[in-house]
Formats: sequence, C-alpha cells, structure tokens
Amino acid sequence: MYSKRISKSFESASEIEFSERDKFVIFSDIHRGTGDVNDNFAANQNIFFYALSSYYDKGYTYIELGDGDELWENKRIEPIIAEYCHIFWLIDKFHRDGRMIMLYGNHDIVKRSEKWRSAHISKLPTDSHCSLESILDGAEISETLILRNSDSGKAYYLIHGHQAELLNSSFWRLSKFLVRHIWRPLESLGVKQPLGTAEHRAKMEKTEKRLINWCKETGNSLIAGHTHRPRFPDGEAEYFNAGSCVHPRCVTAIEIAYGAVNLVKWSVEPDGSILRITRTELETIII
Repeated sequence: MYSKRISKSFESASEIEFSERDKFVIFSDIHRGTGDVNDNFAANQNIFFYALSSYYDKGYTYIELGDGDELWENKRIEPIIAEYCHIFWLIDKFHRDGRMIMLYGNHDIVKRSEKWRSAHISKLPTDSHCSLESILDGAEISETLILRNSDSGKAYYLIHGHQAELLNSSFWRLSKFLVRHIWRPLESLGVKQPLGTAEHRAKMEKTEKRLINWCKETGNSLIAGHTHRPRFPDGEAEYFNAGSCVHPRCVTAIEIAYGAVNLVKWSVEPDGSILRITRTELETIII
C-alpha cells in the first residue's frame, strides 16, 4: 500500500534537468510557527536566515521539501508570515529569480490547493504586519519532483516522505485535528506528541525502512524529509534525508552542486570569544 502511494505521487511529478553548473540546496521540515512556546523553529531562525542568504548569494536554487510552515498547530499562515517576514522576503527573492521550488508535506498539505494559495499567500492582507504586499505570487507548490542529471541521466526523486504513513497521508485530516486540538496544548506542558514520527524512534525507523524499501523495489534514488533525521546512503539503497531545521542548535540540508551531493550542518560555533555561524560537511557523494 505505502509503496503504491509513493509511486503514484511521482506519476505527475515535474522533471528538471541539471548539469554541473547548477546548484541546489534542499531544506526540509522548517516548521515555521508563530513565535510562541510551540514554535520549534524560533531558536534556529538566525542560523537558517544566514545559511539561506549565503546560498542566495552563491546562486543556488532553493528547494523546500515540505513542512515549511506549521499549519497543523496553527490555523492561519498570516501570523507565521508576520513572525518570519524576513525569511519569506528572502524566499520570495529566490522565487522572483526563478530559483525556488516548493513541495508540501503533511503539516502544510493545504498548500497544494491553488485556491488556498491565492487566498493566503499570494496577496497578503493589510493587517499582516509585514512590509511585503505579496509573496510567492504565482508559485506552484507540488507533492514531488524529479531532478535528472543531463550528463549521466541519473535521477533523484524528491518527496516529503509522509506518503509512507497511512495516518499522515490518507487520514491527514484526523492527524491534524488531534495535533491542533489535543497535543498542541499538551506540548506546551512538555508532553511528547504520540503521533509525531520525529519524536518516536520506532516510528521513525519504520518510516525510514519503508522509504528505503521503495528505493530497493524501484532502483531509484530518493531524497526525503519528514523523519527529521538526516541520512545518507549506507549501502542498502540510495536513500537521502535532509533532516530538519528544528534540531537543537543546528539546521541540516542537502546540497547538489559542483558534481557532488553533500549533507551539511549549519550551526553556531565558538571562535575564541566570538560565536560564528559555520557550515560543516557531514557526508559527501561524488556524482
């Protein structure tokens, strides 16, 4: 069942060819919130903004691999945009340059609706407390994407990863209801969410196993998010995971650039008496 769901999601996927001249950075599970106690991204916002600014200056294409905004815990995106107006401004710069690709995950699955995007993203209300009048105007937000190397023909299949789970895909409305109305208030008190894949190791490993099995069955290379655990192929299959932007003290990403795929970490590190935001390569594969 899960394998068919994943395969079906790629039936209508857009395909983009790239060469060694092209550069992509893939972030997943940013979970931008409203700045309250439930906003797990707030502590890493400066690291993320610095990293994304660096990628913009270096000519990268920005790929958001789903769950960019926390729209299960929050009913509206407008307060999220107001809280992170500077980040949306930068993402919109990528979009206006033709260097932005956005996929949706389970926590922001509402973005797949063009009607919803038009009402909540393209044109901002006057009370949004954001200096921007519009963001991501005309942007398409898809479920999946295929990146294909024009020289070798090798393809990378990009997906958020919730498609491997029935509750977070087919029954996402039930999951959203439980998260918003039951677990969000409890999270404020320190109770761990029982539905969260990232919070429960056994569930995380089960989801990863399913994604890896899909790679084995199809022979495809898969880049996912959802589990929040950064991963690189370990010999079983070409399964990559970009991790998340809500790790304690760091954000992780996958780069495809200069003939290589890199798993990187951006974090605050001490340099004598100064704290610096630094990029660290964790894993590398030459393509």
